[in-house]
Amino acid sequence: MDDIENNKEKKDEIKIIDIIEDDLVIRNNLVRYFDIIDDIHIGIISSSAEHYINMAKQRPDYNADVMLLDIGLPGMSGLEAIPQLLELNPELDIIMLTTFEEEKRILKAMCLGAVAYLSKRTSLADILQAIRVVHKGGSYMSPMVARDIFNYFLKSDQNPLDELLTKRQREVLHGMIDGKSHVSIGAELFISPQTVGSHVKNIYQALHVKNKAEAIAKYLRAVHH
Repeated sequence: MDDIENNKEKKDEIKIIDIIEDDLVIRNNLVRYFDIIDDIHIGIISSSAEHYINMAKQRPDYNADVMLLDIGLPGMSGLEAIPQLLELNPELDIIMLTTFEEEKRILKAMCLGAVAYLSKRTSLADILQAIRVVHKGGSYMSPMVARDIFNYFLKSDQNPLDELLTKRQREVLHGMIDGKSHVSIGAELFISPQTVGSHVKNIYQALHVKNKAEAIAKYLRAVHH
């Protein structure tokens, strides 16, 4: 029993990160940064999805915990690769690395099974934070990506989840997606920060989520279901 518990603790602590990114500068920056993080271990590094999949198939006993996956890859795109990557490793948490003005592709990635979405302008520290969040079972979206997605979403059809939220709750959620604090949201809506907090709790309850990232991801995903 002690060995099992020790193995579980070790698995929880050590995170193996695979990277598929064709930009050499970005790829090298990620590797150099993670090399100095004690509980992060770099696994397979590749510049294309095809190369990565070939390497992974040669190592059937190998499974990473988290993958940083570029959407805009040469050859097979990051989106096209998601189903194949999850078939190889169903437990893999995929974090998409995106550029601006890729809203439709980010939304599609949500539907295909990616769990986090980061702009390539995201700091290395925030990328590390996202890795830690998704490794614990959460979702993550950088504010820049969330804002772009929300602006795109405003131009599309009504979200079916809107029926679960009051007008005020939708206004509060809009502010959350835009990265605003409870104080800022309250000032704009002429309500107290405490009232904003109450609305946030009700939003989580209505959407059956536990945190802001999950609320945003579920709300945006719903329009494509």
